[in-house]
Amino acid sequence: MILLGDAALVLKIFVDSCISLTVTSPPYDDMRTYGGHSFDFEEIAGQLYRVTEDGGIVVWIVGDATNEGSESLTSFKQANRFKEIGFRIHDTMIYEKANFAKPSFNRYHQIFEYMFILSKGRPKTFNPILDKRNVCARQAHYGGGYREVNGQMSRRTRKRTNKLLAMRSNIWRYKTAFGVGTNDKIAYNHPAIMQDKLAQDHIKSWSNEGDLILDPFAGSGTTLKAAQQLNRRWVGIEINQDYVQLAKKRLTPYVQQSRLTSFPLENISY
Repeated sequence: MILLGDAALVLKIFVDSCISLTVTSPPYDDMRTYGGHSFDFEEIAGQLYRVTEDGGIVVWIVGDATNEGSESLTSFKQANRFKEIGFRIHDTMIYEKANFAKPSFNRYHQIFEYMFILSKGRPKTFNPILDKRNVCARQAHYGGGYREVNGQMSRRTRKRTNKLLAMRSNIWRYKTAFGVGTNDKIAYNHPAIMQDKLAQDHIKSWSNEGDLILDPFAGSGTTLKAAQQLNRRWVGIEINQDYVQLAKKRLTPYVQQSRLTSFPLENISY
């Protein structure tokens, strides 16, 4: 289901604590115009806290513009505000891009965005992605040192493990070039699409099948597509009518053969 409208207003008609996971990348600073629309961050942040269930997660993917040689720090201002209204900053992750759009000449090339993992209380779900080679696999024992609070070094020894793969770190790297971020060519009619695998990995990590997934800045529909493919229920909000039509066209091949589950709003359909 995709709802046309301003997320600050549309979210008000959602029932309390109905969303398990939000995965979104909002407009930030003046990096894109998105048809001239703006958004009320304060209102949307408060509504996200209200509609998120206890133990639910909001994945907020955002970066900063550089104006007159200084970064805006919009990302951290927003993270601090989320904490003030009740969210926990469960993790500050990094979305590293394998390439960069614009070269820098007086600083290192900018290739990342922040991914703030905001939890409403203790997260109820964590399904870690295991895709990192475990260098300690099949060793009789392995250990390592760590420093105590008082500065002293301690050692720990662990038992043999046969697990060949270990949990990845909180820096995620993806290719983002044209034709690589998604196979859906129609998606590139949107000026700033989310990488398919990025949305999939967050949905796998922080939700379970049947959970309700939200993207209040649905754009080309990447989060919604990933939720559909992973057997989650989903709802998107998008203020730009052209993007709503784009997302619907993009999603049609993925939803036409499956029945969409219900959403707790009356008289609204996909």
